[in-house]
Amino acid sequence: MADGRRGSWEGRLVRLGFEDPRRAAGILEDLDALDSHSPLATEQLITTLSESADPDLALQSLCAMAEALHRNKHDLAAFARTLEMDEGFRRRLVYVLGASEALGRHLGVHPRHWYDLADPALAGARPSVEDVAAKLASAVDAENPVDALRVEYRRLLLRLAARDLAEGLLVDEVAAVLADLAAGALETALHIARNQYFAAHPAAADCRLAIIAMGKCGGRELNYVSDVDVLFVAEPLDGEPELPAIKTATQLAAAAMRICSAHTGEGTLWPVDAALRPEGKSGPLVRTLDSHFAYYQRWAKTWEFQALLKARPVAGDAELGREYSEKIGRLTWSAADREGFVSDVQAMRRRVIDHIPAADVDRQLKLGPGGLRDVEFAVQLLQLVHGRSDDSVRSGTTLVALESLTSSGYVGRTDGAVLADAYRFLRSMEHRIQLFRLRRTHQVPDNEADLRRLGRSLGFTKNPVTDLTAAWKKHALEVRRLHEKLFYRPLLAAVARIPGDEVRLTPEAAKQRLTALGYADPASALRHIEALSEGVSRRSSIQKALLPAMLGWFAESPDPDAGLLAFRTISDALGSTPWYLRQLRDEGASAERLAHLLASGRYAVDLLQRAPEATAMFADERELTPRTQEALLTEMSAAARRQDSPEAAVAAIRAVRRRELFRTAAADLSGLLDVETVGDGLTDISVGTLTAALEVARKAVAKGEPEPTRMSIVAMGRFGGHELGYGSDADVMFVHDPLPGADEKKATDFATQAATELRRMLSLPGADPAVAIDADLRPEGRQGPLVRTLASYASYYARWSAVWEAQALLRADPLCGDADLCQSFRELIDPLRYPVNGVSERDVMEIRRIKARVDAERLPRGADRSTHTKLGRGGLADIEWTVQLLQLREAHRVPSLRTTRTLTALRAGVEANLVDPTEAETLQAAWVLATRIRNAIMLVRARPGDSLPRDPRDLAAVAQICGYPPGESGRFSDDYLRTTRRAHNTVARLFWDD
Repeated sequence: MADGRRGSWEGRLVRLGFEDPRRAAGILEDLDALDSHSPLATEQLITTLSESADPDLALQSLCAMAEALHRNKHDLAAFARTLEMDEGFRRRLVYVLGASEALGRHLGVHPRHWYDLADPALAGARPSVEDVAAKLASAVDAENPVDALRVEYRRLLLRLAARDLAEGLLVDEVAAVLADLAAGALETALHIARNQYFAAHPAAADCRLAIIAMGKCGGRELNYVSDVDVLFVAEPLDGEPELPAIKTATQLAAAAMRICSAHTGEGTLWPVDAALRPEGKSGPLVRTLDSHFAYYQRWAKTWEFQALLKARPVAGDAELGREYSEKIGRLTWSAADREGFVSDVQAMRRRVIDHIPAADVDRQLKLGPGGLRDVEFAVQLLQLVHGRSDDSVRSGTTLVALESLTSSGYVGRTDGAVLADAYRFLRSMEHRIQLFRLRRTHQVPDNEADLRRLGRSLGFTKNPVTDLTAAWKKHALEVRRLHEKLFYRPLLAAVARIPGDEVRLTPEAAKQRLTALGYADPASALRHIEALSEGVSRRSSIQKALLPAMLGWFAESPDPDAGLLAFRTISDALGSTPWYLRQLRDEGASAERLAHLLASGRYAVDLLQRAPEATAMFADERELTPRTQEALLTEMSAAARRQDSPEAAVAAIRAVRRRELFRTAAADLSGLLDVETVGDGLTDISVGTLTAALEVARKAVAKGEPEPTRMSIVAMGRFGGHELGYGSDADVMFVHDPLPGADEKKATDFATQAATELRRMLSLPGADPAVAIDADLRPEGRQGPLVRTLASYASYYARWSAVWEAQALLRADPLCGDADLCQSFRELIDPLRYPVNGVSERDVMEIRRIKARVDAERLPRGADRSTHTKLGRGGLADIEWTVQLLQLREAHRVPSLRTTRTLTALRAGVEANLVDPTEAETLQAAWVLATRIRNAIMLVRARPGDSLPRDPRDLAAVAQICGYPPGESGRFSDDYLRTTRRAHNTVARLFWDD
């Protein structure tokens, strides 16, 4: 380029996409100066540079390469002429230099490799596996075979990258050739290792050794830079002993790995990883075929069979490799029949993004949401399920397997095509990112320049960063959307009469898939799916759109069959209502919450089936907030007043109660409430129910006459502590106070009749759950009168009260009925439960004696003390008795201890320096966990339970409700035992003074 033209060139270079036109103009001058007879900076070159991914980088690398040719006295003139005259060569070279800084450096060190890019045959057919292996094998006879292998590998990689970038190869073909390159390199490395080993150990035993490629290499879908996963299988020669042969094979395998992985003056190829072998890194590097077979037959996990889907012999003894594939392959395709396959599969599906740092997840091509792993995992899982009976889907290559799954009807045709397009795009992005520096990475860069180069290399030339990002996000979204539905959509086609020419899943294949996804009764599940989706109505169309996602959410639970059955029941009841399916379709969170609730257990489902319209709550998260006690009482009283009979009035109150129980359970199962809030909510529901029902009962007994007495209900136990669970009875005492001038006996008869009528009406059979009222904590227990006057209570407590009754009164809270009478009762019992100067040491001894007796006698027969949440070691009784002893001793001087709530009293003890904060945390953690478990047992079984379930499915359901991920029931049980053991030790110090 002439000096006078430099300034004019800079403006043009800006328009052509150069980021640093001044520097680029200087480099173009330097190129021309290398050989005045053979100018390099031609118009054609500059145009081609402007079309590359990074024109500045391409020009810099070209200059470095030309200088290397000139410096080493190679034929620069021939290079210049070819660059000018051969458009194909010019495009291949410039496109490589603009996309790969690493290959530019390679050409700077080995500049004569430009001849490979000028090879007329390069744009033709793909090189065969044998051609690739033969070229790499030429390194064996070199003076330094290890370095020669690297140089030859990079030369062949350069040829492939040129075809990839300039000729528009499909990513499938690029990945296959990369796998062939790796296979040829392993074969050559093994050959070099043999020569070196037997030269050093001429008397060593020989062996047969095969290298089995795994992962992407085994699937012939390798990246530009990737670990090459392998297994080694060896056998002695005929008639030779095994141990010496295995020793030799181990030395050869380790040497072949080093030859590929070691860093030399010519760099490295890639790490060779044998960690997928039986027993992983703890197992022997090399095994015989029988040893491999015995391990997989007896010990292998489901994920190991998933890995074997891609196993392929690539180097060494070809016959031994074939034997391995045939023998181990039979086991691989029977993995779905093995015990634990379903739970393993569910755990594997959850493991996709568990180990990604939060900061990286959005830029991860491989492991992030909608990434490559989503596609690969979905395809492999479907292969494991259906490959046992259909050998057409057994390919180790993801895209080939996906095409086979689609053509056989296991994946919908449209879904398969969309997924394949997305996978190809994401793999192309991954290839271009790795090609730049030839480094192993799966993370999309966030640097503007890197994104610009990446976008241009993929053909986004107008707005490379914006258009690339939009395309990437679109494909990732498609993958994420289809990843879950991929398993479930064909199930609908198997049973529904959907028009079209789709190849459909056979009923047997559909049952196999449902079984693999955790459905215990796939035949019934298919019938439910058919019933929900049959027909051509608007309702069935919406169900067909909903069901894939709903089936997926059900499968995440321990009992998907129950979830699907409940969904069918609710849909049958509400399917004709205009809002139900529309709400589920349009409100994604609503459908997901409903699915998880339906599959969580029987309690909430039973409540919902009595009044399915309660599903409307899921439309707005705010609707799941427990209502205030005042609002509940207002509604219950109004509902009762609208009825003609006392029984109908109480039935209306119970209907409101049932709806509110469902609201609380739904919010709890959605993770919106903590344990204390659940207890408060359930207590408020019971207070509203008893208050409104007492009003009805009093009016029924009075029959229009003036009432002779005031009445109140005193909440006791967990009710008084505002700690009710879903399975708790309402422990109460009834108190009345005759009006001035009223006859005390008539007033007592009236109050007794009202209390009896209240209990009767609340326990009547009906559509809504009964309210269990337990009055056994009253003075004299069941032998005493059901209702007493305030004066009678005062007289009893003054003459007969024992310390255990004072302890029981710590949980007494008058909550229902006449407000003045409630306050009078509090004033009556406060001196008893908060005695001046605290309880005596004699009373402390009595409390401990009673507790020891409870521990020895009250545990149900057959119950395990370590897993009983109420009476077990470190359970609720231990913690509550400890807190109550603290209250009896110290509440007279610490007003904040005067509360019926366990955790509130415990926190007050910490604030008053009566309890060490660490010990309080231990007790609180155990109390919260035990209470949560008791609630969860009721939610799962719809009947109360105090012990950790022994049934694995129930235990898994309880663990999930308690916040543990699916598949972690064991960790849940261990955490409970550890938490309660610590609490038990703390109780020993605080309660027993041990």
